[in-house]
Amino acid sequence: MSKAEKTIITNMCMIENDKGQILIQDRVSSNWPGVTFPGGKVEKNESFVDSVIREVFEEIGLVIKNPQICGTKQFQTEDDERYIVLMYKTNQYSGNLRSSDEGEVFWIDKYELGTYNLANDFNEMFRVMDSDTLSEFYYDESWNVQLK
Repeated sequence: MSKAEKTIITNMCMIENDKGQILIQDRVSSNWPGVTFPGGKVEKNESFVDSVIREVFEEIGLVIKNPQICGTKQFQTEDDERYIVLMYKTNQYSGNLRSSDEGEVFWIDKYELGTYNLANDFNEMFRVMDSDTLSEFYYDESWNVQLK
């Protein structure tokens, strides 16, 4: 019996500026609309760090440096694939910020996040990413949220 499991690996990055503000993206996607952080899928034969650097640049035009993994999110899909989101954060970046067809991007103070229409379960993801004690967001088999 194989120990392998079908897996989808994605990433997301919280970028913070020198004023302590975070960069958010108001996604227009029909499958996960609302405010979130930029990110996307890890491509075959691509390192996890390289994938988050690429995705951030493609979506918002910034070149991030030294992204640090700060958590994971995982759940089983309807097709019994493990869906993993690698959560990163950084305060090092260069380039020109731009919105894309993924959605408008802009800086906000962290405390303002709750005033926006957040993507489904993004608040829990943010709690993990912004925490010094949490590192995992997990949906159990009954779809209960577990923060660890």
